[in-house]
Amino acid sequence: MEPKNELFLPAQRREAAETSIRPGTTFRQDAWRRLKKNRLAMLGLFIIGFMILLAVCGPWLSRLSYADQNLLQANRPPSAAHWFGTDNLGRDLFIRVLYGARISLAIGIAASLINLFIGVVYGGIAGFFGGRVDRIMMNIVDILYGIPTLLYVILLMVVLKPGLTNIFFALGIAYWLGMARIVRGQILSSKEQEYVLAARTLGASPWRILFRHLIPNCMGPIIITMTLAIPEAIFTEAFLSFIGLGVSAPMASWGVLASEGITSLRAYPFQLFFPALAISITMLAFNFLGDGLRDALDPRLRR
Repeated sequence: MEPKNELFLPAQRREAAETSIRPGTTFRQDAWRRLKKNRLAMLGLFIIGFMILLAVCGPWLSRLSYADQNLLQANRPPSAAHWFGTDNLGRDLFIRVLYGARISLAIGIAASLINLFIGVVYGGIAGFFGGRVDRIMMNIVDILYGIPTLLYVILLMVVLKPGLTNIFFALGIAYWLGMARIVRGQILSSKEQEYVLAARTLGASPWRILFRHLIPNCMGPIIITMTLAIPEAIFTEAFLSFIGLGVSAPMASWGVLASEGITSLRAYPFQLFFPALAISITMLAFNFLGDGLRDALDPRLRR
């Protein structure tokens, strides 16, 4: 006979036993418990929270502004007075990096929210109604997929002209295709479930079934996709600012700072190092969190 003491059970069976003796544990609570066990995901969450805190509160801690110039202090290396040094106009790089975090994070989050709205609605309608509606809508997605996304964004920015609002719009409408495909696939696999048939039997309208029952049950993949889309939007904004299609001076995103720093890389490498480091750490943190959320929200990936 197998020993009944759970201490002698294999790891997977012991975790299943632990779950079975928690009848009051909801899916969200169980997902949060599993997420907390993922050290890289929690590290990513901590870094993101710390970056947001610095972006919101950091610039208030200094008497300097991101646009204050002092040519007598130009190109100074990091010191007690200027932690990240100064640029070629004598502006404090530490304050500009913190202010750039506001813009870059705001662009990443806003673009992801626009992506979320368009992708969820579009993919949900295509997957739920199926048939000719699905074929027409997904053919449009396939055609747009044939255009490289970065080229699509650059063309939009050339037409719309550089600016913060236009970046929100361009990134938001350029990255919804992947979200639409994911939501459509989830809806197709869920719309024949028993709870959908029960809702139809009770007289629920198609729109109520879609937005009240089906989409909420697809939130796991949606949240994961949105989390991974934020660093992609941040990197794309940095690239646009690097080539001169991003935010306008004297506003400072991380891409603008990297573009300014590359011109003096050999003489003053710290001017590129700090904004590039901020971009890298933030993207890595969001990827850690996205991978952790995938493992926590997908029961098939439980270990």
